[in-house]
Amino acid sequence: MDIQLLLALVLGIATIIVLVLKTRLDAFVALLIAALVTGIVAGQAPLDIVSAITTGFGNTLASIGIVIGLGVGIGKILEVSGAANSLAMAFLKLFGKGREPWALGSVGALVSIPVFCDSGYVIMNPLARSIARVKRAGYITLALALGCGMTLTHHLVPPTPGPLAVAGILGADLGALILAGLAFTVILLPIVVFYAKWIGPKIEPSMNETVREAVYGTAHAASGRRGGTAVADVDGGTGSTDDDATPSMDVDNNTLGTPPAGARPHRVGAFVASLPLLVPLLLIIMNTVSGAIDQNNQGVVGGGEYTPSDWVVPLAFIGNPVVALVIGVILAVYVLLPRWTPRSKVQGWFGEAAASAGLILLITGAGGALGQVLRSSGVGDALAEAIAGTALPAFLVPFLIATLVRIAQGSGTVAMITAASVTAPLVGSLGIDPIVAALACTAGSMVFSYFNDSYFWVVTRFAGLDGVAALKGWSGITTAVWAGSIPLLFIANAILG
Repeated sequence: MDIQLLLALVLGIATIIVLVLKTRLDAFVALLIAALVTGIVAGQAPLDIVSAITTGFGNTLASIGIVIGLGVGIGKILEVSGAANSLAMAFLKLFGKGREPWALGSVGALVSIPVFCDSGYVIMNPLARSIARVKRAGYITLALALGCGMTLTHHLVPPTPGPLAVAGILGADLGALILAGLAFTVILLPIVVFYAKWIGPKIEPSMNETVREAVYGTAHAASGRRGGTAVADVDGGTGSTDDDATPSMDVDNNTLGTPPAGARPHRVGAFVASLPLLVPLLLIIMNTVSGAIDQNNQGVVGGGEYTPSDWVVPLAFIGNPVVALVIGVILAVYVLLPRWTPRSKVQGWFGEAAASAGLILLITGAGGALGQVLRSSGVGDALAEAIAGTALPAFLVPFLIATLVRIAQGSGTVAMITAASVTAPLVGSLGIDPIVAALACTAGSMVFSYFNDSYFWVVTRFAGLDGVAALKGWSGITTAVWAGSIPLLFIANAILG
């Protein structure tokens, strides 16, 4: 690889890491500065660099910006309406007593598809505490299973913003990425549960006393200090088995507006709660499947001109991610919320959702800008040629870049977007399937969540873990699923590559 182009690539990535870690600039500005540095070092004309940045930014947001905005809107309504909690309770009943870690891991995975990890964990953590309080043991096991279940879909399954951004940058089919991400999630979930059940009892004695008392009560906190039964695994927990401590699915009516006189507390059933999430996902998947069948029938799979057949067009329309998620937003507003919720409340919630998504949209666009600079400057082609001359599987390049950036600066979203931006030029030239490349970016970004990751602090503070115990519990479980994804990537590449 030409030394100048290699230096441009290395300095571009280093710029992101240094600026995020050592300055007061955020990832959005860091990515733009990295694009400028990369273009300048690669020898690209200054005005061409600016043109590439604006083109890449615009093209990326054109393909994915609307979808991110609609997805976070659905998540916000699920949160405020009580639908997320209702789904959690349904999963607990489905799995049954004694399988609470499986239930909470699955709940976390489902809730985190439309809801950001941080807020989703805050919403669902009282459920873990209530179960542990009834069982009189096993809170750390439940807290880790819940948190890492959320990590899986947060990193792997659109319409979570990170995977959505990666799909847009790499040109991966969204429906196919949803299916592949869900498959990875299902296969990796046992790692989450088994690790949580293994490490939970070992580090529960390290839980700080404030959290122990909040979860188990004063008497049980004292028992834990004396080495009592508080450290037992949740599956073997004894004591009361009634469900009095289980959170109610009712929502305080005052949070939803001014209820009419005598109105009962608002409650959303599990089936109804799932509609704004499942309907868009199913529509997007139907679009992908019908398109694949039609291409196969026309003999144009993998290339060639493709004109959708008449029977495919309606499915392609309603299964387009923009249309599907618009349907999801409509369902969320008119099915999950009571009729007396005022328009101003709903608009306020959408404003909050838009505010939370704003920075991610900017980071996504900036990632697209960096990718365009890499393409137009020739760095991408040079990197592709260099990789082609080695024995390293090409799909491991985005995986390793995402891993490096995640460890260096902490944000999984920034890590996967950076990896996608750097490797986007390689997808066509090296023949990497876009789905495999997207999975490599998202899976690599799960590694070793620790002090520079905001979600690390959310989980460990709620779990009452500090120091080595926090690293063994949370950093360990995220690294376990990262390692578990490596053989899955080889399998995915063998099937799709």
